[in-house]
Amino acid sequence: MVRNLTQLELLLELEPVAESNVHRHLSMAKTWHPHDYVPWDAGRNFAALGGTDWDPAQSRLSEVARAAMVTNLLTEDNLPSYHREIAENFSSDGAWGTWVGRWTAEENRHGIAIRDYLVVTRAVDPVALERARMVHMTNGYDAMKLVRESDKASVVDLADSGFLHSVAYVTFQELATRVSHRNTGKVCEDPVADRMLARISADENLHMIFYRNMCAAALDLAPDQALEAITDIVCNFQMPGAGMPDWRRNGVLMAKHGIYDLRQHLDDVVMPVLRKWNVFDRNDFTARGDRVRNTLGEFLEKLRNDCARFEEQRDRALAREARKRDLVGSRP
Repeated sequence: MVRNLTQLELLLELEPVAESNVHRHLSMAKTWHPHDYVPWDAGRNFAALGGTDWDPAQSRLSEVARAAMVTNLLTEDNLPSYHREIAENFSSDGAWGTWVGRWTAEENRHGIAIRDYLVVTRAVDPVALERARMVHMTNGYDAMKLVRESDKASVVDLADSGFLHSVAYVTFQELATRVSHRNTGKVCEDPVADRMLARISADENLHMIFYRNMCAAALDLAPDQALEAITDIVCNFQMPGAGMPDWRRNGVLMAKHGIYDLRQHLDDVVMPVLRKWNVFDRNDFTARGDRVRNTLGEFLEKLRNDCARFEEQRDRALAREARKRDLVGSRP
């Protein structure tokens, strides 16, 4: 029976891979500044400084774009929770510590840029936004909570598997966030917002590549153990914004209008990563790993069926809305 590696053993064995990937990231990452992506000339004072407070008529974004922008920003705002999780499961020494610090600094720029854009352009209610930020950050976020509470987790003892679960989760999460940001930029119908979110999406993609490469190395080092963590994350995945105020309402709007839906999650996030890791064709799993791989395959088949049902329901709902608009438009 293959022995599970401890978290310390995993970190020590994978540190050379982490170091080479930190160097790779630094060679590819572009320096940019949040203030360059904000139309400052559109700003003016609020009532506290003698101006006027926000009114819905001031926003030039659609309801869908506002929901997506607020969701994306509140997700970025919860950076302290994400930093805490990777800092606890990685290391503060060597390449691991360098990466944790660099990743946190880069992610912080995203929230700065989006918040400044929304406040300056008066795209959303800044008071409601601040209240939601306070609630969301106070609650925090724990990516492992669903895994711990699941009765179908592949790993029986989760106490020493935090690194593998974390690196698997952020691989999928960074790619999912990239998709969401990019599609949000398109629905804003504002070239400034689109340019800003395209820049942020490029960062998210580089972050995803780092984590994807680390998870690939973990699969080579401890195939069964890494696959168990990957399967736990895929089967229990939630976006990091889960639980924020208006999460369900905004998530439905985003899914309904193609910003981030179940099909995109499966086809643009989960499957490309699993193919990159060659999960279903590799032959280095033991019987233990093969059983977990079968569980993963069964879940993905269920997810495909769920996608088809969601798309049918969404198409019917959109058709009903279109008929209502046509009916209202035809009235004298």
